[in-house]
Amino acid sequence: MLTRKQYELLLFINDRLAEGGVSPSFDEMKEALGLKSKSGIHRLINALEERGFIRRLPHRARALEVLRLPEVRSAEPVAAAVDPSLRPTPRPPGERFAPTVIDGGFPTGAPAGPAVDPLSAGGVETVQLPLYGRIAAGTPIEALRDTSTYADVPGTMVTGGEHYALEVDGDSMIDAGILDGDTVVIRRCETAENGAIVVALVDGQEVTLKRLRKKGNTVALEPANKNYETRIFGPDRVQVQGRLVGLIRRY
Repeated sequence: MLTRKQYELLLFINDRLAEGGVSPSFDEMKEALGLKSKSGIHRLINALEERGFIRRLPHRARALEVLRLPEVRSAEPVAAAVDPSLRPTPRPPGERFAPTVIDGGFPTGAPAGPAVDPLSAGGVETVQLPLYGRIAAGTPIEALRDTSTYADVPGTMVTGGEHYALEVDGDSMIDAGILDGDTVVIRRCETAENGAIVVALVDGQEVTLKRLRKKGNTVALEPANKNYETRIFGPDRVQVQGRLVGLIRRY
């Protein structure tokens, strides 16, 4: 599962290797993806390596090897990689949510799906919440704009307000009991208290599930896994889009 930029970079590297057997330079990657600095390329390379799509070859400059490609692979150049026609087709109702490529920011103001009456939700076994996409509990990824898929959750988890569901991708919140593949139930809100686990939108495009810590003019997004670092931002870079209220796990 890749973000749009990770997908574009992977295709660009693969195409250049196929053409001449040499991976592109970081400057070439930066120019191809329209990024302003090479630090963004470093992050994308690290993410692709962590996900097992590429590997760096030791003792060789600019040496990258593509290990695998996403299930959805276009033969067109990178510029065509974000064409909507190349994205995964909608899944049949009830099929498990498992996208390969994820694109776009969290849908601010997106339709909330079927309304849930907080007075009656507890009186039914389950209610349906919109499943917008997978959310990273590790390296942030963009949430998928998909309002056609729903998750069945116990009515007791929905106690009022607007809710939605997201599927967890990653292990950075395992010490908080949130595992890869879990479905989290989120109550939409724009503020949350210190220590709450929230859906946070970073720089208007990356969505992640982390514990919120505020101190002075800084906002920290804190993982619950010692193998991940806390990320610290200015207050204008982080927007709370919901608070964790429940979790569903399949065995």
